[in-house]
Amino acid sequence: MGHGGDVIEELTTDHREVDRLFEQFAQAPSGSADRKSLLDALTIELVRHSVAEEQHLYPAVREHVQGGDALADKEIDDHARVEQRLKDLEGLEADDSDFDRLVAKVRTEVMAHVEDEERNLFVQLRESCHPYVLESLGNKVRDAKKTAPTRPHPAAPSTPPANKLLAPGVGLVDRARDYVTGRGQ
Repeated sequence: MGHGGDVIEELTTDHREVDRLFEQFAQAPSGSADRKSLLDALTIELVRHSVAEEQHLYPAVREHVQGGDALADKEIDDHARVEQRLKDLEGLEADDSDFDRLVAKVRTEVMAHVEDEERNLFVQLRESCHPYVLESLGNKVRDAKKTAPTRPHPAAPSTPPANKLLAPGVGLVDRARDYVTGRGQ
Protein backbone atom coordinates (compact mmCIF):
# COMPACT_ATOMS: atom_id res chain seq x y z
CA MET A 1 0.00 0.00 0.00
CA GLY A 2 2.74 2.48 0.91
CA HIS A 3 6.01 2.11 -0.91
CA GLY A 4 8.02 5.22 -0.06
CA GLY A 5 9.61 7.96 -2.08
CA ASP A 6 8.16 11.03 -3.68
CA VAL A 7 4.66 11.06 -5.17
CA ILE A 8 5.85 9.99 -8.61
CA GLU A 9 7.84 7.04 -7.23
CA GLU A 10 4.91 6.03 -5.01
CA LEU A 11 2.35 6.11 -7.81
CA THR A 12 4.68 4.46 -10.34
CA THR A 13 5.19 1.59 -7.88
CA ASP A 14 1.40 1.31 -7.61
CA HIS A 15 1.25 1.13 -11.41
CA ARG A 16 3.70 -1.80 -11.44
CA GLU A 17 1.62 -3.56 -8.78
CA VAL A 18 -1.47 -3.18 -10.97
CA ASP A 19 0.51 -4.54 -13.96
CA ARG A 20 1.48 -7.56 -11.86
CA LEU A 21 -2.11 -8.19 -10.77
CA PHE A 22 -3.38 -7.96 -14.37
CA GLU A 23 -0.70 -10.48 -15.40
CA GLN A 24 -1.74 -12.86 -12.63
CA PHE A 25 -5.37 -12.45 -13.70
CA ALA A 26 -4.48 -13.30 -17.31
CA GLN A 27 -2.68 -16.45 -16.18
CA ALA A 28 -5.56 -17.71 -14.00
CA PRO A 29 -8.00 -20.13 -15.63
CA SER A 30 -11.07 -18.48 -17.14
CA GLY A 31 -14.07 -18.72 -14.83
CA SER A 32 -11.95 -19.64 -11.80
CA ALA A 33 -12.39 -18.33 -8.26
CA ASP A 34 -8.79 -17.08 -8.51
CA ARG A 35 -9.90 -14.61 -11.16
CA LYS A 36 -12.57 -13.18 -8.86
CA SER A 37 -10.04 -12.89 -6.00
CA LEU A 38 -7.55 -11.19 -8.32
CA LEU A 39 -10.22 -8.78 -9.52
CA ASP A 40 -10.99 -7.94 -5.89
CA ALA A 41 -7.27 -7.25 -5.27
CA LEU A 42 -7.11 -5.13 -8.43
CA THR A 43 -10.21 -3.20 -7.45
CA ILE A 44 -8.86 -2.48 -3.98
CA GLU A 45 -5.54 -1.26 -5.41
CA LEU A 46 -7.14 0.81 -8.18
CA VAL A 47 -9.72 2.47 -5.92
CA ARG A 48 -7.18 3.38 -3.22
CA HIS A 49 -4.77 4.68 -5.85
CA SER A 50 -7.44 6.74 -7.62
CA VAL A 51 -8.79 8.26 -4.42
CA ALA A 52 -5.28 9.30 -3.34
CA GLU A 53 -4.55 10.84 -6.74
CA GLU A 54 -7.84 12.73 -6.72
CA GLN A 55 -7.23 14.04 -3.20
CA HIS A 56 -3.61 15.12 -3.61
CA LEU A 57 -1.99 14.62 -7.04
CA TYR A 58 -4.54 16.34 -9.24
CA PRO A 59 -4.89 19.42 -7.03
CA ALA A 60 -1.07 19.73 -7.21
CA VAL A 61 -1.19 19.35 -10.99
CA ARG A 62 -3.79 22.13 -11.15
CA GLU A 63 -1.58 24.34 -8.99
CA HIS A 64 1.89 23.66 -10.42
CA VAL A 65 1.58 22.50 -14.04
CA GLN A 66 0.78 24.83 -16.90
CA GLY A 67 -2.57 23.70 -18.32
CA GLY A 68 -3.00 21.61 -15.18
CA ASP A 69 -6.77 22.04 -14.99
CA ALA A 70 -7.28 20.29 -18.32
CA LEU A 71 -4.78 17.56 -17.44
CA ALA A 72 -6.41 16.89 -14.06
CA ASP A 73 -9.91 16.91 -15.56
CA LYS A 74 -8.87 14.33 -18.17
CA GLU A 75 -7.34 12.05 -15.53
CA ILE A 76 -10.44 12.32 -13.32
CA ASP A 77 -12.62 11.41 -16.32
CA ASP A 78 -10.40 8.35 -16.90
CA HIS A 79 -10.90 7.34 -13.27
CA ALA A 80 -14.68 7.75 -13.55
CA ARG A 81 -14.86 5.38 -16.54
CA VAL A 82 -12.73 2.74 -14.84
CA GLU A 83 -14.60 3.07 -11.55
CA GLN A 84 -17.96 2.57 -13.31
CA ARG A 85 -16.62 -0.58 -15.03
CA LEU A 86 -15.35 -1.86 -11.68
CA LYS A 87 -18.79 -1.21 -10.21
CA ASP A 88 -20.35 -3.17 -13.09
CA LEU A 89 -17.95 -6.05 -12.35
CA GLU A 90 -18.60 -6.00 -8.61
CA GLY A 91 -21.79 -8.05 -8.87
CA LEU A 92 -20.48 -10.54 -11.43
CA GLU A 93 -18.92 -13.92 -10.78
CA ALA A 94 -15.83 -15.08 -12.68
CA ASP A 95 -17.89 -17.50 -14.78
CA ASP A 96 -20.35 -14.80 -15.92
CA SER A 97 -20.29 -14.32 -19.70
CA ASP A 98 -19.44 -10.59 -19.40
CA PHE A 99 -16.75 -10.93 -16.71
CA ASP A 100 -13.64 -11.43 -18.87
CA ARG A 101 -14.82 -8.90 -21.47
CA LEU A 102 -15.32 -6.19 -18.84
CA VAL A 103 -11.99 -6.93 -17.15
CA ALA A 104 -10.30 -6.64 -20.57
CA LYS A 105 -11.90 -3.20 -21.01
CA VAL A 106 -10.73 -2.15 -17.54
CA ARG A 107 -7.20 -3.31 -18.35
CA THR A 108 -7.12 -1.42 -21.66
CA GLU A 109 -8.35 1.78 -20.01
CA VAL A 110 -6.04 1.48 -17.01
CA MET A 111 -2.97 0.80 -19.16
CA ALA A 112 -3.72 3.82 -21.38
CA HIS A 113 -4.20 5.97 -18.27
CA VAL A 114 -0.94 4.72 -16.71
CA GLU A 115 1.03 5.33 -19.88
CA ASP A 116 -0.35 8.87 -20.18
CA GLU A 117 0.44 9.65 -16.54
CA GLU A 118 3.97 8.28 -16.68
CA ARG A 119 4.94 9.79 -20.04
CA ASN A 120 3.15 13.11 -19.75
CA LEU A 121 1.74 14.17 -16.39
CA PHE A 122 4.55 12.88 -14.16
CA VAL A 123 7.21 14.44 -16.40
CA GLN A 124 5.50 17.82 -16.29
CA LEU A 125 4.95 17.59 -12.54
CA ARG A 126 8.62 16.72 -11.89
CA GLU A 127 9.72 19.70 -14.03
CA SER A 128 7.41 22.15 -12.27
CA CYS A 129 7.64 21.08 -8.60
CA HIS A 130 10.41 21.33 -6.06
CA PRO A 131 11.55 17.89 -4.79
CA TYR A 132 10.29 18.84 -1.32
CA VAL A 133 6.77 19.32 -2.71
CA LEU A 134 6.94 15.94 -4.47
CA GLU A 135 8.14 14.25 -1.28
CA SER A 136 5.38 15.88 0.76
CA LEU A 137 2.79 14.76 -1.81
CA GLY A 138 4.17 11.21 -1.60
CA ASN A 139 3.54 11.21 2.15
CA LYS A 140 0.02 12.56 1.68
CA VAL A 141 -0.78 9.94 -0.97
CA ARG A 142 0.48 7.14 1.29
CA ASP A 143 -1.66 8.44 4.16
CA ALA A 144 -4.73 8.79 1.90
CA LYS A 145 -4.43 5.19 0.70
CA LYS A 146 -4.58 3.96 4.31
CA THR A 147 -8.11 5.33 4.80
CA ALA A 148 -9.38 5.26 1.21
CA PRO A 149 -12.37 3.20 0.12
CA THR A 150 -11.67 -0.29 -1.24
CA ARG A 151 -14.76 -0.58 -3.42
CA PRO A 152 -15.89 1.50 -6.39
CA HIS A 153 -18.24 4.38 -5.60
CA PRO A 154 -18.83 6.10 -8.98
CA ALA A 155 -21.25 8.65 -7.51
CA ALA A 156 -18.78 9.82 -4.82
CA PRO A 157 -17.15 13.24 -5.24
CA SER A 158 -13.80 13.19 -7.05
CA THR A 159 -12.47 16.62 -6.11
CA PRO A 160 -11.56 18.38 -2.86
CA PRO A 161 -12.85 19.27 -0.40
CA ALA A 162 -15.80 16.83 -0.56
CA ASN A 163 -13.69 13.80 -1.48
CA LYS A 164 -11.29 14.44 1.40
CA LEU A 165 -14.16 14.70 3.85
CA LEU A 166 -16.16 11.67 2.71
CA ALA A 167 -13.52 9.14 1.62
CA PRO A 168 -12.28 8.14 5.10
CA GLY A 169 -15.81 7.31 6.30
CA VAL A 170 -16.64 5.39 3.13
CA GLY A 171 -13.27 3.65 3.43
CA LEU A 172 -14.04 2.58 6.99
CA VAL A 173 -17.34 1.05 5.89
CA ASP A 174 -15.66 -0.70 2.93
CA ARG A 175 -12.91 -2.16 5.12
CA ALA A 176 -15.51 -3.40 7.62
CA ARG A 177 -17.45 -5.08 4.80
CA ASP A 178 -14.20 -6.56 3.47
CA TYR A 179 -13.34 -7.93 6.90
CA VAL A 180 -16.75 -9.52 7.38
CA THR A 181 -16.81 -11.07 3.89
CA GLY A 182 -13.09 -11.97 3.72
CA ARG A 183 -12.72 -9.93 0.52
CA GLY A 184 -9.13 -9.01 -0.32
CA GLN A 185 -7.58 -11.27 2.32
